[in-house]
Amino acid sequence: MKSTDDTNETVPEVEAEAETQLTAESMDDDTKKSQVYAGNKRNFGYIKYVSLVILTLQNAVLGLSMRYARTRDVEMFSSSAAVFMAEVFKLIICFALVMQESGNIKKGMQSMYTTVILNVKDTLRVCVPSFLYIIQNNLLYVSASNLDAATYQVTYQLKLLTTAFFAVVVLKRKLKKWQWLALALLAAGVALVQLSSTGSSESDKTSSNLPKQSRILGFSAALAACFISGFAGIYFEKVLKESDVSVWMRNVQLSLLSLPFGLATYLFNEGSLNHLLKGFDGFVWYLVLLQAAGGLIVAVVVKYADNILKGFATSVAIIISCVASIFIFSFVLTIQFAAGTMLVIGSIFLYGYVPKKKENKNSLNV
Repeated sequence: MKSTDDTNETVPEVEAEAETQLTAESMDDDTKKSQVYAGNKRNFGYIKYVSLVILTLQNAVLGLSMRYARTRDVEMFSSSAAVFMAEVFKLIICFALVMQESGNIKKGMQSMYTTVILNVKDTLRVCVPSFLYIIQNNLLYVSASNLDAATYQVTYQLKLLTTAFFAVVVLKRKLKKWQWLALALLAAGVALVQLSSTGSSESDKTSSNLPKQSRILGFSAALAACFISGFAGIYFEKVLKESDVSVWMRNVQLSLLSLPFGLATYLFNEGSLNHLLKGFDGFVWYLVLLQAAGGLIVAVVVKYADNILKGFATSVAIIISCVASIFIFSFVLTIQFAAGTMLVIGSIFLYGYVPKKKENKNSLNV
């Protein structure tokens, strides 16, 4: 048997060992939490910048690809057919995202049935933007067919002006002084771009499969698309904020309702479905997928990025389009065009500017 003294001597050792173990465990927990937090922060930062890079490339490449697709000397595809097929692919992608969000296919189908079918009144609220987005996308093809890629890219930034206008009118938002200034600079910049002369640029080189190009028609189509984009975007934002339906589910509703509108637009332009996929080669299918993915990329950027970074992505896309147009389409860059482009880029940054809040210093802490 151990003596009392021996037992008393071992107790402090056990307690000290237990305390050391608990301290180590608590330190491990804290370390793990900090590591998880740091890991999540790195992941969010990674997603943010990757999505911004993808959005930048998508914005630049889409304008260039649309222009190239509409000026190739091949059998021309129907732009309304391309818009319709883009909505089909968008529906498939959003359907898959809803399944992933729900956890499995059965729960996803039940969620879609409850939200889309049973709550049909709420689904029909998306009819307005569904119809408007189809018209907008068709107008963008008209604009890309009549304007060079650089001018198209810069002119389409007027959607910032129209979105702000409808935000004030519909959502009763109040713009800051610098935002009004940014919108004025934007309008001035687009005006300079449109008035600039591109000399003997690629606009004079039209494909035998295309009618003669008109800058007036191209600008009018882009301007109409900007107004439609502004109103549809604000309307859709209002619908999103007034319900707890997820963004992906809303996009399922949007695409489902867009399909009949897109099909009707194609039938109105072509008369029948006999030649729906006429002229659809590998490049056109790539363009359709690129257009379908655009809205989904924006949704990711909206979630993880801020206005300044989105403005940066848009600005870089404009620059890429201008530089690429010089080499691909023999676009002639003038001083007036460059000045207008810089005004547009500056206005994007100025509009998204958020001043830092002044910290209130407590007199006791000074």
